[in-house]
Amino acid sequence: MAPSLRLNEVSVRYGDALALDRVEAEIPAGVSVAVIGPNGSGKSTLLKAIAGIVHPASGTVDLGGQTTAIVLQSTDVDPHIPLSVGETVRMARLPTVGLFGRLGRHDREVAADAIKQLGLDDLVDKQIHRLSGGQRQRAFVAQGLAQEADVLLLDEPFIGLDVVSRSLIGESLKRISAAEKTTIMTTHSFAEAEECDLVLLLATGAIAFGPPEAVLVESNLRLAFGGRFIRVGDLMVLDDPHHDGAHVH
Repeated sequence: MAPSLRLNEVSVRYGDALALDRVEAEIPAGVSVAVIGPNGSGKSTLLKAIAGIVHPASGTVDLGGQTTAIVLQSTDVDPHIPLSVGETVRMARLPTVGLFGRLGRHDREVAADAIKQLGLDDLVDKQIHRLSGGQRQRAFVAQGLAQEADVLLLDEPFIGLDVVSRSLIGESLKRISAAEKTTIMTTHSFAEAEECDLVLLLATGAIAFGPPEAVLVESNLRLAFGGRFIRVGDLMVLDDPHHDGAHVH
């Protein structure tokens, strides 16, 4: 059986500010996980802790020998750095071959497959800074896929994207699940969270962790979001412009 990813009372601080407070969860291999919660609840910090970008002030992240790749939110790219889409994706193979190593056949095939999956074939020679926001996000997701990691971490992968980009990224994540690899993504969308196998509801600490139908319930959401939920008949509606106007029964 493939190893689980274990978060053992993970706390992270930025100076005096507590970003994560004793988060504990065991994530089986091969599942999709949504991390959801209010702004400032520690969602991005959790991904960075799993990836080893930030180090816990206390507690541990036990990957069980699994490798990780992280795709951060698409940001502006320095136009003075002349990187094409193809070069950006192929950079994912550098940890395998070394900074001055040459890509082998498998490396080139993996990068080409990631580019194809994300519908970037016609843009492979285009400078990354000249892409639209959706195209750029697809290129960074392709870079994440090309690392062939056991655990793919994605920070708000669908936010602000066009329909085509959302669809292509969504299909790629489904392929990862079919290949029995783990995806963990942060999201503001309850609809996206409901499509995942497991949901971690954060508010600095873990409010709940488990299947969507067990986590996204009124009692848990009120703990996480406070008074921003309004009851409308049988529905609970989140009154927060940063979320998707989501509702739960």
